[in-house]
Amino acid sequence: MKKKILYALLGLVIIFVVYVTYTISNPVSPLKTVSFNEDGQNITITYSAPFKNDRLIFGPESESALVPFNKYWRTGANRHTMINTLSDLKFGNNVLSAGEYSMYTVPGEQSWDITFNSTNEYFGIMQPDPEMDLFTMSVPSNSLSDSTEQFVIEFKSSSSDGLSSSAIILRWDQTEVVIPFK
Repeated sequence: MKKKILYALLGLVIIFVVYVTYTISNPVSPLKTVSFNEDGQNITITYSAPFKNDRLIFGPESESALVPFNKYWRTGANRHTMINTLSDLKFGNNVLSAGEYSMYTVPGEQSWDITFNSTNEYFGIMQPDPEMDLFTMSVPSNSLSDSTEQFVIEFKSSSSDGLSSSAIILRWDQTEVVIPFK
């Protein structure tokens, strides 16, 4: 009788380990990396890219939005969004020195607050310690006519479209946020 109980427990442990291994190897929100290398700027952003899956993405908390307005969002899924730069970057009047940082947002209806934080821990359920915030900038949000199914972060070069600065672009559902930098 004891052997049957031990084999059953061993079987449950094996099933659990296989499940955890599969979940880690095949995340629902895959890990993505996007890079920018222009004019001596070498930047990499790593984030987890969730899918819309017929959900309300941005909106009021009362409407059960996945990312409620005016609340902390790790800007992706699973872990903090990390930005690594080999040179200093200028965001408005703020300078982000070369190094690795987390980036999080507080989405609003008309504008988003973008915060760069000196923590480089990867688990992103909790908002990083505000004492470690380097700076926060506010940028307008734009409505898109077409919906983007999977959250995406990309770069736009200053050489394209005659922009005065390059930009980090966040896009999901029908929302786009452009974060200019030099």
